[in-house]
Amino acid sequence: MCELKEVKGIGPKSLSLLNKININTVEDLVTHYPFRYDYLVRDNLNEIEDGGHIVIDGKIESVPILMRFKAGLNKMNFRLVTQSGVVGVSIFNRAFMKKDLEVGIGITVIGKYDKKKNIITASEIKLSPLSNKVKIEAVYHSTSGLTVKNLSTYINMALLMFGKKIPDYIPQRYIEKYNFVNKKTALNIVHNPPDDNKLQEAKYRLKYEELFQFMFKINYLKHENKKKNTGIKRDIDREKVNKFINGLSFKLTGDQLKAVDDIIKDLESSNRMNRLLQGDVGSGKTIVSFIAMYINSLCGYQSALMAPTEILATQHYNNLKQIFKDAGIEIALLTGSTLKKEKNEIYKSLENGSIDVVIGTHSLIQEDVNYSNLGLVITDEQHRFGVNQRGNLKNKGIMPDILYMSATPIPRTYALTIYGDMDTSIIKEKPVGRKPVLTYLKKNSEIKDVLSMMLEELKAHHQVYVIAPLIEDSESSGELATVLDLRDKMKLAFGEYFKIDIVHGKMASRAKELIMQEFQQNKIQILISTTVIEVGVDVPNATTMVIFDADRFGLSTLHQLRGRVGRGDSESRCILISDNDAKRLHVMEKESDGFKISEEDFKLRGHGDLFGTKQSGDMEFKIASLKDDYDILIKAKEDSEEYLLDEECKDELKENFIKSMNVNY
Repeated sequence: MCELKEVKGIGPKSLSLLNKININTVEDLVTHYPFRYDYLVRDNLNEIEDGGHIVIDGKIESVPILMRFKAGLNKMNFRLVTQSGVVGVSIFNRAFMKKDLEVGIGITVIGKYDKKKNIITASEIKLSPLSNKVKIEAVYHSTSGLTVKNLSTYINMALLMFGKKIPDYIPQRYIEKYNFVNKKTALNIVHNPPDDNKLQEAKYRLKYEELFQFMFKINYLKHENKKKNTGIKRDIDREKVNKFINGLSFKLTGDQLKAVDDIIKDLESSNRMNRLLQGDVGSGKTIVSFIAMYINSLCGYQSALMAPTEILATQHYNNLKQIFKDAGIEIALLTGSTLKKEKNEIYKSLENGSIDVVIGTHSLIQEDVNYSNLGLVITDEQHRFGVNQRGNLKNKGIMPDILYMSATPIPRTYALTIYGDMDTSIIKEKPVGRKPVLTYLKKNSEIKDVLSMMLEELKAHHQVYVIAPLIEDSESSGELATVLDLRDKMKLAFGEYFKIDIVHGKMASRAKELIMQEFQQNKIQILISTTVIEVGVDVPNATTMVIFDADRFGLSTLHQLRGRVGRGDSESRCILISDNDAKRLHVMEKESDGFKISEEDFKLRGHGDLFGTKQSGDMEFKIASLKDDYDILIKAKEDSEEYLLDEECKDELKENFIKSMNVNY
């Protein structure tokens, strides 16, 4: 595949900015899909309500007047003649456009219409009027210094120059079966939609391709696992295991004990363990994995636990040090932040066998990491790791047993699709003494009540999470709550007395980790976030979760978010703020069982809310969604299985798929 710098118009500066948003190849560029489409329909001034969104063509009637304010802000005003009358236009911080906005030229204005003042406050001005009644415009995630227009230009240039060289990952038999357009055509349509029908057809084709790749990998791993399923057979001293369990400072629930028994049977068997441990929020699945590592160490084997974030890995490490303090088990923490000298020492100790248990992030699967006798691999929140990442960790041992952990309740239909060959242990019972989180549904008009409830908890020296669906206004039409907007509002309400900060997915990993640490240490009292905190550290002092625009989230995601509170001794509450979808959200008020909630979501929405966030690694879909594209997923699952098992088919595409797995069973 050709290099990015070969695309006409991409210089060193542009290349650096593209790399910043993970566009490193021409294929990355042309598959940097729009995150939304704006449907630009020309409006009539007389038909728009006061404060309504408007898209209108016209000619500039007056010379734009530029006003400058402090702090570098500016505002431009001019009059626009449209087919339905003359209207005033104001736009902020577009001084650079003044030279292009000449009297008499045709433009398209997009913004909000103040009917009383007859003024449009524009969010965007396009220098040529719409040629059609409806225009579909792609909108991309970008970064400072790289405009959406720049991105669109680079993408279209790359398609023009190298479109025929973009690899197609759908076997020819299925292209013919479903009458799919070729890859280049689909990409052209998805970036430059001529109409909605063609756009939906192109998106379907690209989603199928992505899901076909994903399901091929899943099916390949299942197939290979069944073919060569010889594992480590252990002789386990159950008396020692029982003594360890009885020595814990708390009593295990029946579900936890059943899960431990399942794992012991797996470890005693000569078949390789391939088990999914599903624990509802706060059910105590982590202690079960710790017991599995204790058993594995008793039998003389090393264990590795991979967590999705450094702070969660550190939390596991600290908890394990406490639980294993008298067990004579050597534990190490290996993350991206571990100092080089310490890393090298850990590498040596893992290779010579003097470390029994290592906990970390993706650092555990780096080439430099070699194990003496790895017998057990555990991945926490395993859906956040890609297929290849999990496979690489498996292959650090001879034939290690595998335990996947997930706190995400999954509807049975999905579980059969994604985890069809796995044995499953489910923990539903909550530990004794764990109080249910009280859940309330509030309207936006009741915000004063919500603020009063927050203040009550803050005065009691507790902490509060505040969740928004978006990071900033540029991602929406301005109707949804954003992290940045809520930060300003919360500072206005509480900033004089309490420390407030934000965390979101666009921040650097280290910055996120530091803020979460400060929240954990109660240096921050109100943390405003997106769903990035859905799986995170335990903060027992956090007793309130406030979720704005709750109707924008799946029920399972809301349940995961709610699970961030109620981890201490104090009564906790979750407040859902929404003016919409009350019937669905009321499920959260009456139900605390995550598995029932996921099934209810499946019934109400037709697809459930499988993971609630984008997948990580090679499971991070660019256009497909495991939540929304279930029907396509099933089709891709069946087709990829047929393709994999067809021994007569030995084409280059299949060979490349298998090579890309990088898994040696």
